Amino acid sequence: MSSPAVLAARAALASIDLTSYDPEQSRLMDERCILVDEQDNAIGAMDKKTCHLMENINKGLLHRAFSAFVFRPSDGKLLLQQRASEKITFPDMWTNTCCSHPLDDFEEEKIEECQLGVRNAASRKLEHELGIPQSQTPVGEFQYLTKIHYLAPSNGMWGEHEVDYILFLTADVTVTPNKNEIQDYKYVDKAELQAMFNDSSNSFTPWFKLIARDFLFGWWDTLLERQGFDGRVYAKTLTGVADGSKVIKMV
Repeated sequence: MSSPAVLAARAALASIDLTSYDPEQSRLMDERCILVDEQDNAIGAMDKKTCHLMENINKGLLHRAFSAFVFRPSDGKLLLQQRASEKITFPDMWTNTCCSHPLDDFEEEKIEECQLGVRNAASRKLEHELGIPQSQTPVGEFQYLTKIHYLAPSNGMWGEHEVDYILFLTADVTVTPNKNEIQDYKYVDKAELQAMFNDSSNSFTPWFKLIARDFLFGWWDTLLERQGFDGRVYAKTLTGVADGSKVIKMV
């Protein structure tokens, strides 16, 4: 029997007119996400617009994504971004360093061995959104932790339904923000992030809130505890702290 995600993939339609949205963000909706079933088996591809319509999400349409967390090695602070107002989904919200999708459009982002596809996508999107040169985000330095399955409506018509790979990276990076993607960014320590969560004037993406609630602070503690003799933190010290062999269901 086919899973809901497979059935939805077969039935998906995208007939929404995007002319009222930002032209660049509308263009990016033509990129093709990798469709997956509930066990993260690739089952095809579909444009972002189709994948992010709640009409299709409610039928089970599911795609692959990543959430990258970049920490500064010298003090272990986390780089956050605030999404641009131009974004079609979850505009103006604070979130982790970068969250996006490996694309079916690029062969190197479909490689599943050692999560290489999502690592390649993370390096590409960190450059696209934050202007971080890919030379500063080598794919071999990303530490994969686990993957979560979550569903989150955005603003009625739009939403997310993803198998989301969580990647940590410790690196000194140069940020030159793409203003069509992000409107602000900052480095925070744990206490500063908790204060942001406690401030009702801030809004956060749902996946970031889920990851922070269940995983982030514990892994962050471990990252800081395992700092090197040079006082710097290294994402690779987190090898084995999470079971990345299966999808953690959070829906």
